[in-house]
Amino acid sequence: MRLSDALNELALAPTRALDDALDAYYAPDYTHRSDGKTLDRAEFTQLVAGMRDRVVSGTVTVLDEIRHGTTYAERHVYEITMTDGTTARREISVFGSFAEDGRFRHLSETGFDLAPDETTPTA
Repeated sequence: MRLSDALNELALAPTRALDDALDAYYAPDYTHRSDGKTLDRAEFTQLVAGMRDRVVSGTVTVLDEIRHGTTYAERHVYEITMTDGTTARREISVFGSFAEDGRFRHLSETGFDLAPDETTPTA
């Protein structure tokens, strides 16, 4: 299970219904923490549904990824284009854990905006 696959399936290039995608990648007790605010699965679902309504296209590039037992970490850059034509490019660091069934149980993320032509160091 990779977070980049979940991001593509949820918002950047979805190929299935939102509930099906969420069930494939996230445990029923999933929590998501972003820049200090923790969302339960229902709140996370609302966040993702809103993203699906606003994102026209996007890509995610994985820079670093580590999995050890139930512990997971990933650093990636995403680039998105919104329905209003605006774009965003962010580097995100994510740390989390898997449930016993292999789906994500919790992810904590933080990130920052990148300039359109800014390069990101790789490990």
